[in-house]
Amino acid sequence: MAKMTISDALMQQLRQKQLLGKEFVLVTDDGGGKYSLHGGACSIGTKFTLIFLAHPDADYPVQVENNQGLHLWTSAYDLMFFNDGIQMDYRQGRIAIKDNAHMLDNAVQIADGAEVLAAFKRGTTADGATC
Repeated sequence: MAKMTISDALMQQLRQKQLLGKEFVLVTDDGGGKYSLHGGACSIGTKFTLIFLAHPDADYPVQVENNQGLHLWTSAYDLMFFNDGIQMDYRQGRIAIKDNAHMLDNAVQIADGAEVLAAFKRGTTADGATC
């Protein structure tokens, strides 16, 4: 099982957005995943997104143990981009994720999984741009 430290500041941000109690999926936003908003070959492993859902997604079966009790999931594929010591924090209006080896992304996005999938079905991205 993967382990992560989540800061109190990030939990406060999730609380303010009324997202506590949701299921979260941490995805490598590489352009090829089910919930990818950005990315492509040049950005693999450098962009991450927290997707919130009403229910767990069977495509992301790996539970990420964390110090805050957040219901957080990922996939074996996404875990390939992490070393030991994964941490997520919220500072200066941004979510950052890092591990013991390096900073991975200092602009992690949060997105509603249902909205992302609906946008893809319509042929647009979640921010309204055409695919």
